Amino acid sequence: MRAIFATLRPQQWVKNFVLFAGLIFSQNLDKPDFFLKSLAAFALFCLLSSSVYIFNDIMDVQSDRKHPLKSTRPIAGGQVKVSTGVLLFVVLALISLGLSFWLNPFFALTGLGYFVLNLVYSVYLKNVVIIDVMCIAFSFVIRAVAGAVVIGVEISAWLVVCTTLLALFLGFGKRRHELVLLEGQATDHRKSLSEYSPYFLDQMISVVTASTVVAYAFYTLSPEVKVKLGASHMELTIPFVLYGVFRYLYLIHQKEGGGSPTRMLLTDRPILANVILWLAAVVLIVYVF
Repeated sequence: MRAIFATLRPQQWVKNFVLFAGLIFSQNLDKPDFFLKSLAAFALFCLLSSSVYIFNDIMDVQSDRKHPLKSTRPIAGGQVKVSTGVLLFVVLALISLGLSFWLNPFFALTGLGYFVLNLVYSVYLKNVVIIDVMCIAFSFVIRAVAGAVVIGVEISAWLVVCTTLLALFLGFGKRRHELVLLEGQATDHRKSLSEYSPYFLDQMISVVTASTVVAYAFYTLSPEVKVKLGASHMELTIPFVLYGVFRYLYLIHQKEGGGSPTRMLLTDRPILANVILWLAAVVLIVYVF
């Protein structure tokens, strides 16, 4: 049972907290019915994302066995049979998508979009250079959109832009870590890595790093956002974003990290503290001041 639970990759559920962005920035965090809907959406996306991760593990079982870290995953390591993985994938997908339609049909459609995108990614798009990372970014965007759809609030263009850029930043950082970690065996694990180089990835990371910071700064200074949120000091949260980006770059280049952004979030105390402080600052500015 422990191995089966590990197959669900519960540490990756952290990514689904993006669903709460719509709730927080639409100023509905203090409404119990909206909060419960968002919480239900979060739980369903956890099940749905786990089904996708299991499918990915089944598709990558041979290449994962050649990876120094991924070879410890239950399916790749043999603790969970492939047939058991297939059964888990089907059951979790049916339960999560079925309950999603009961919760909100439009939310279910976004969940279905996420599901299909990731299946196509696991089968084909993960081997297409640049597109592979863009698929990861779109998965984050779909999560953010799903969080807005489930409570029936407007989908902010700023939410889409900032989420996309941040996800690209994390995705290219992850590819760089894989390339450096695996060195000459990189293409045995992922075909698209043959099209990347550390220099090429550093160039793209530089572009999305600057774009992420600038986009977020423009968001906080936008007159439209100030009127909509009724908050005039969102720019005070910019230092948290800057530190988070700089700290992540430090871990990538100086500590050879970046292989798993979620693991870094949960294990690197400065980043975790920074995220908590950023969230607290946003809630105080939007709801209190």
